[in-house]
Amino acid sequence: MAVSNLLFILIVSACAFTSNSSHESFQQCFSSDLQHSNSSLKLIFSRNKNTSAYSSLLQSSIRNLRFLNSSEPLFIVTAFHQSHVQAAIICSKKYGMQVRIRSGGHDYEGLSYVSCVPFIIIDLVNLQSISIDIGNESAWVESGATLGELYYNIAKKSNVYGFPAGSCPTVGVGGHLSGGGFGTIFRKHGLAADNVVDAKIVDVNGKLLDRKSMGEDLFWAIRGGGGSSFGVILAWKIRLVPIPPVVTIFGVEKTLEQGAIKHLQKWQTIANKLPEDLFLHAVVGVADAPAKGTGKTVGVLFNSLFLGPAEKLLPLMQDSFPEWGLERNNCSEMTWIESVLYFAGFSTRGPLEVLLDRPPLVDIFFKAKSDYVKEPISETGLEGLWKRLEEKESSLLILTPYGGKMSDISDSETPFPHRSGNLYEIQYLVTWSADKETEEHLRWMRRLYAYMTPYVSKYPREAYLNYKDLDLGKNNNGNTSYAQASGWGLKYFKNNFKRLVHVKTAIDPANFFKNEQSIPVFSS
Repeated sequence: MAVSNLLFILIVSACAFTSNSSHESFQQCFSSDLQHSNSSLKLIFSRNKNTSAYSSLLQSSIRNLRFLNSSEPLFIVTAFHQSHVQAAIICSKKYGMQVRIRSGGHDYEGLSYVSCVPFIIIDLVNLQSISIDIGNESAWVESGATLGELYYNIAKKSNVYGFPAGSCPTVGVGGHLSGGGFGTIFRKHGLAADNVVDAKIVDVNGKLLDRKSMGEDLFWAIRGGGGSSFGVILAWKIRLVPIPPVVTIFGVEKTLEQGAIKHLQKWQTIANKLPEDLFLHAVVGVADAPAKGTGKTVGVLFNSLFLGPAEKLLPLMQDSFPEWGLERNNCSEMTWIESVLYFAGFSTRGPLEVLLDRPPLVDIFFKAKSDYVKEPISETGLEGLWKRLEEKESSLLILTPYGGKMSDISDSETPFPHRSGNLYEIQYLVTWSADKETEEHLRWMRRLYAYMTPYVSKYPREAYLNYKDLDLGKNNNGNTSYAQASGWGLKYFKNNFKRLVHVKTAIDPANFFKNEQSIPVFSS
């Protein structure tokens, strides 16, 4: 038997042995600690019982098939009330089980529902309450709600308010806000985390804290430092932002044969300097060649949202990109919520209720990475990038311009440090549909990432927390030193990493809330 196979069997056996020994004790503890439920059977699902319901729940919000069968939690706790979360923390702590916290499942490395050591999932799927207060320009939203549900509820109250978060409606609010969160209006209004004004978190001792009782250090940490390192965040109070009644979108597509590289080179020097009302990102991928029957090429879609009518947008575009020849009939005016539908890939004429959908698991595997660009990439660099993209038709790059309000906020205002000095961010993405192709695609992605090294940020090479990437480094199962964790921590947080470790050490000194890329504690 190969050594690697033997090691795998030993690890799995050890996990299973420890899991069985604490199974009944945890369940009894959890049931006895409940204060607001007549029966724990509706709240807790075991891998040894309720098999069909357990499997369905486990898979319900997994968005990456790479992790579908990676591991099984001992229990999934579907909390309806803060007391259920408190009981789950107290009992898992008592019986030595890790806690993973899932709000939506758009977790690029599956850390919210995968672990080798005995663990439970606290699934916030039933904490979906949203309360909109237009008069005070604010809202309370529970962490298990999705972005689509939040946008829908705002739109039902007003057509002149919005919220600066992401484009994918099935993303869970909890993970998105705690990691920073950006979308099509962040150049005007900042990150989602920049617009959080209060929160409710259950800490390692089972105490429910708000902003006043948690203190400003912890409140700082959970707005961009990843909430799962510090506790279970139940709800967020957010600041709604004003939106004009009419916004405008347009798209311009260029292939290699149509000068895509020249257009992208110019975009690199202009996009971050455009007025903050204008968001113009670039999506790069394999496309059909312009001439019919000539195969594939690489194309760039320049997609834009402007916070205002077309008549104000057109002069800006004629000054910045006159070669595009943008005219009124190339633009579509709509409401902000219709632009949400557009960037989510839905018809702008369709019902808003599509934002409430939580579709079942899709047959897709993917790997993603991220980078930040501080100097325009040369023509030679882009040509080399194009050649590598042509190797994988299912690859995609999303280039998101910075500037605007992002340049006005200090890098230390929240743990999210990628503010000034960045032209744009890159998300690399490759998808596939068969498990046997996983290693091939992972190798391709890592080669692409290595190729980009000379063209992106350095010392550290920056990365975005919400595009989690375990290739950057990971923690030990036990205690991880500050020095070791700095390998990945400085990439996500730069100079804010040490402050995050100080906060973590103060709030969770025994490092109960941990995963492969959780904030470590300083050794005593």
